[in-house]
Amino acid sequence: MTHATGPSGQPDDATIEAVGKLSEALETVERARGHLYSFHQLIGGADFAVEDAADLLARAGHRQLAEELRRQIMGRNVLPGRWTFQVVEEFDDTYYEPFRAFERRVRDELTGGRRHLHEARMKEERRTHGLPGHEATPEG
Repeated sequence: MTHATGPSGQPDDATIEAVGKLSEALETVERARGHLYSFHQLIGGADFAVEDAADLLARAGHRQLAEELRRQIMGRNVLPGRWTFQVVEEFDDTYYEPFRAFERRVRDELTGGRRHLHEARMKEERRTHGLPGHEATPEG
């Protein structure tokens, strides 16, 4: 696939901007996915706390409420037919993995697979050349 390049053989500014915007969108999806995992872990913890609450209710003499809590809430689906692990898996398979694959394909085709070209340009423009702590790469 051909794409526009600047004088240095690098992708042109418009391409870098477009690929950067797609990568930024993926970073936002990564954050959302992290929140989905938080949801998964929080609901799991809440389910164990419900079990503890049911035990405490039973010990306090409220057996009927304890049993109802166990039957009605403990182990309940968060969405029809789904526990949170299934929500996470479905999100990964349906949205996250295809998005990641497409973003990588765009980078491979338009930037040779290189990531964060916009940020790399910005770093080069903003750093003080030759000053310690402003090296272009970890190797110096």
